[in-house]
Amino acid sequence: MAFAGAAEHGVNHYFGFAETQWKLFEKEHPRRVKPLLYVYRVLLTGIHLMETGDIEANVLKLTEVHPLPCVSELVARKLAGPEQSTLDDSDFEFHRGQFERLRNELQSAFESSRLPETPSAKLALNDLLLRLRKL
Repeated sequence: MAFAGAAEHGVNHYFGFAETQWKLFEKEHPRRVKPLLYVYRVLLTGIHLMETGDIEANVLKLTEVHPLPCVSELVARKLAGPEQSTLDDSDFEFHRGQFERLRNELQSAFESSRLPETPSAKLALNDLLLRLRKL
């Protein structure tokens, strides 16, 4: 994938972290809900960032904007305790499909993103740092 500008750094981070979390989830036996929720949170956060320029990391808030019905069930299972925090092997293919769909959605969100080529607050941040150092 070829990326350019400020969006490149964001999208590369989200793709890389999601891939790492997915590989960890794939290797587990039994597969736990928590790593899968990380995968969903990371991909949804990246999509949201590419679309809005805002970072939102609360997976339940993200699913209000980007519906993914299985997430609320997974959160409930995680909160219910260890005996509910693993998945049946029969659920794996469904989640693999969701992972691939969200990766494609992140790619599309990146390609249509209006994030600036360079960070817009760079000069203001530099000015703030200079003023703080003078204190």
